[in-house]
Amino acid sequence: MFNQALSHTPTCSQALAAAQSLGLERLDVQLLLLHALGRPDSDRGWLLAHDGDTLAEDAASRFRQLSLRRAAGEPLAYIVGSKEFFGLQLQVDGRVLVPRPDTETLVDWSLEQLAASGMPTGARVLDLGTGSGAIALALKKTRPMLDVTAVDASTDALAVASANANRLGLAIHFIEGSWFENVSGHFHLVASNPPYVADGDSHLSALTHEPQSALTAGPDGMNDLRTIIDQAPAHLHAHGWLLLEHGYDQAAAVRELLVQRGFGKVQSRTDLAGIRRCSGGCWPGARSTPQTAG
Repeated sequence: MFNQALSHTPTCSQALAAAQSLGLERLDVQLLLLHALGRPDSDRGWLLAHDGDTLAEDAASRFRQLSLRRAAGEPLAYIVGSKEFFGLQLQVDGRVLVPRPDTETLVDWSLEQLAASGMPTGARVLDLGTGSGAIALALKKTRPMLDVTAVDASTDALAVASANANRLGLAIHFIEGSWFENVSGHFHLVASNPPYVADGDSHLSALTHEPQSALTAGPDGMNDLRTIIDQAPAHLHAHGWLLLEHGYDQAAAVRELLVQRGFGKVQSRTDLAGIRRCSGGCWPGARSTPQTAG
């Protein structure tokens, strides 16, 4: 039915309807059609105004292939080659995870801490497991005076992040390594969105197109979170912050790890869905007494 509907030269509205018959979301098919037509994402209004226009044969063919890829579960961002995050248009592909809106919670919290009294204008910031560079680039774009370093163990991911930084004209220091492995010096803030999905989690079946090494972290999904929390104090200034994104059901466990390691002001932040998506704490120094908060 779908191939038949697009085997001739359909109108825009016919092409959209055919793609939706595959079970695709209306917004997705609109963006795919715009991509096939070489038009920007912002031209959704153009589609409405030209819904009766007939598609050229090559555009209909491109749209058919794009729609089939999306129906097979490939992320929209990989198909169109970009994803908006915190107002930045980031180029992404199968070498990195697609940036999620949930992670903007981590960026917002980081910016809040960096704007707090006592934080230097040129504070040193570390983004661990940078992937596409989303967190590091959002922080640098918002506060240009920050000294931002981004780390990833994947050479491929660093290539994507570096290309995004160059295209956006944002100066980031990139380091290849596993977490703090090749990191030196101390930072005022460390932010990370590490892998936190448990091995064998049922949700992984819907994420097969994304790099599994950037998703899973042991039987309970906490292996990398434990490593980062354990090693972070050696790389934080006194009163520096460690902020972590984690799974929807991991907030209490992450807070407990932070308290046990000696962090103070331990707390969690909710995402737009009201889920405790990020947890963190302040490294107080040897003479400080940890404090906890829900």
